Amino acid sequence: MRLQALRRIIPGLGGRAAALEAPARPEEEAMADSKPDMEPPAMQPVTRWTPEGETSPRLSEEAVITAICTVYDPEIPVNIYELGLIYAIEIAESGDVRVEMTLTAPGCPSAQELPEMVRDAISQLEGVGNVTVDTVWDPPWDPSRMSEEARLMLNMF
Repeated sequence: MRLQALRRIIPGLGGRAAALEAPARPEEEAMADSKPDMEPPAMQPVTRWTPEGETSPRLSEEAVITAICTVYDPEIPVNIYELGLIYAIEIAESGDVRVEMTLTAPGCPSAQELPEMVRDAISQLEGVGNVTVDTVWDPPWDPSRMSEEARLMLNMF
């Protein structure tokens, strides 16, 4: 069926059309006929237009999480997001980001550097304003907050 359409579109192609496209097998044609016509997903604008001009791209929570996943506790070979140390991420319309995180223990030797590492990782993203990282102790962290991936990496299953 597709081969005939190709011959109609390109006159004089004749037998050479077989070299361009092999004829469909019967099961492929049946599948093609049974598939509903699906429209491509609607495109999401990266920037917005305002009377003052275009705005910068909106910061997404996924981008912030990806940045946080680059931060590792120096004593544990798992990123702090998978460890369950991130409790909340808030992104303001202006691009300001607020993160609530905890540590594995109040006496954690990395208590000063981990929040700074999170702040630095998020600050490198495009469209970020001010970044605030608050360390909270309530609720206290426990191993049940770790992802399955983190448990497997630490042999804690």
